[in-house]
Amino acid sequence: MEKLRPATRDDIPAIAALIASSVRVLSRGFYSEAQSESALRYVFGVDSQLIADGSYYVIEDAEGLAAVGGWSRRVHLYGGDQAKGAEDPPVDPTTEAARIRAFFVAPRAARRGMARRIYEECVAAAKNAGFSRLELVATMPGVPLYRALGFEMAEEYALSLPDGTDLPVARMLRPIGPDRS
Repeated sequence: MEKLRPATRDDIPAIAALIASSVRVLSRGFYSEAQSESALRYVFGVDSQLIADGSYYVIEDAEGLAAVGGWSRRVHLYGGDQAKGAEDPPVDPTTEAARIRAFFVAPRAARRGMARRIYEECVAAAKNAGFSRLELVATMPGVPLYRALGFEMAEEYALSLPDGTDLPVARMLRPIGPDRS
């Protein structure tokens, strides 16, 4: 049986392993191996602030963590602890969008609806916190999911990583509907 729950600090090693596996396997065909490895080094990773805020979720199945993802009321749109500075102040829900953040699925659990389930939890929590809009920076493998969830493309660009690698991403937006979807 699958169980969705808030992530805890004790989950950090398993989350880090899931992120690495997800990026290395599910990014094939979207990113080169060099892009995936550079992104893991400089961008993708655990954001401990999301866990501390109680806005990061995990889904467990019989084999362990199967999916992770969350939302944020803070300024940063993406990146694990290694990609952010110490400051990540909150945004005003009346004027800013909640951020959908750090969704990763274990390759063995791909395409089983887990990301959508976490997304629905995030939308309900963001709406309860007073947000009416969502914003995210999607990886190229994530764009189809977010389009299916009703997000619209705002811009496509590349992150220039410290080792000179460019990582294509997309900033996407969506209102939160009256039915929390």
